[in-house]
Amino acid sequence: MVTDTTEIVGALSPVLEARGLDLVDVEVHGAELTVFVDRDGGVGLDELGDATRDVSAALDALDPMPGRYTLSLSSPGLERRLRTPAHFVKAVGETVTLRVNAGTADVRRIRGTLTAADDAGCTLSGPEVPGGEQHIAYDQIERARTVFEWGPEPRRAKSERVKRP
Repeated sequence: MVTDTTEIVGALSPVLEARGLDLVDVEVHGAELTVFVDRDGGVGLDELGDATRDVSAALDALDPMPGRYTLSLSSPGLERRLRTPAHFVKAVGETVTLRVNAGTADVRRIRGTLTAADDAGCTLSGPEVPGGEQHIAYDQIERARTVFEWGPEPRRAKSERVKRP
């Protein structure tokens, strides 16, 4: 039985890489094991279905949890959790929101553009960031995710506009 997701990641990474997929994250909640995968250009349902069979076989050999559990494979979605330095590095240039641990900063929630990331922490900048720019160590971050920003509504064609008398 595996209690740490590190062993699961180690077992599944090569299986997924063989299919051209990147293992983004593994989450265990009760009797549910969720594996998040991605690749450049995104991942479709067919790829998830094929990868699920391979992941299931690898987990059968590993026996990661006692008893029965539910396995789910998913893409991380438009708004992705950021947990590792590699997640932050990949998200440089995107808008992110962070919740920092109580007592570690003037504000608990910070939203801005992720301008840099390394092994120690990340840098956010923007009008909502205290001081315009702030470096935050990873051990200060309670939770982080990317933010999907919807663009402006498309303009309607002239034929769809309502004429007023």
